[in-house]
Amino acid sequence: MIDIPGLYRIAVEVAQQAEQAFINGIGARPALLKDAGDFATDVDLEIEQLVRTKLVELTGIPVYGEEYGALDCTLDQPMWVVDPVDGTANFAAGNPMCSILMSLVVNRRPVVGITSLPLTRQRFGAYDSSPLFINDQPQPALVERPEIACHVGFSSVSSRSNSQFPGLMRHGFLAELTKTYLRPRITGSVGVDLGFTAAGIFAGAVSFSPHLWDNAAGVVLAQAAGALVTDLHGDPWQIDAPGVVLGTPRAHATILETMHTVRTQFTHEDLSQEFDT
Repeated sequence: MIDIPGLYRIAVEVAQQAEQAFINGIGARPALLKDAGDFATDVDLEIEQLVRTKLVELTGIPVYGEEYGALDCTLDQPMWVVDPVDGTANFAAGNPMCSILMSLVVNRRPVVGITSLPLTRQRFGAYDSSPLFINDQPQPALVERPEIACHVGFSSVSSRSNSQFPGLMRHGFLAELTKTYLRPRITGSVGVDLGFTAAGIFAGAVSFSPHLWDNAAGVVLAQAAGALVTDLHGDPWQIDAPGVVLGTPRAHATILETMHTVRTQFTHEDLSQEFDT
């Protein structure tokens, strides 16, 4: 029997250790080019090594990290999933919209989630059947607050050519969202978007990332807060889903309706032009 609350507490302790390294390293320059416009800093590598070592030492559960991958583990067994610096471009520029993401996946479902924003001194956390915690304090469930939390997180309008929601469609989606009651905010960090939505700072968020390390922690947080969580088509979210939509009922519905509108507007010719450029 896995002690989920106990593992959550261990993860919080490890996150606290990583936060100081994160703060000390702000403004680090690119050290490893991974793809066009995508890079890691020495701090990404340092924090992942720190978190990986501590989690394995304290729990015996292997780690799947963005920078070093999965070592001797698969998604069919319990596994920690770590993004040491989510929003690395922000981090390198000194922009505080960046975070440490940690989650625990058991039976192909995330059951622990931590999103830490060390530069703003915010740590969002939750585990299976818990409330959302902000800086270790339990929070009430989300409520609709259209007069306040009408922002929607939208981490990036750029995409790789093989994305199921490529750049042209993202541009159209962003334009259509501005016609709704929601106010798009481009943070540059999926973790920040999902965490802010769980906390009620944003009414909703959409992630086009196919990576589990980007989405898993935020899914746990949002579910704990009472947000709706689906994939980009409105179906139940799975760990291999190429993205996630979450938010209050009204925001979630608005995001999906807007997405559907944009999909129907774009022809195959439009998308072929995207892939040819």
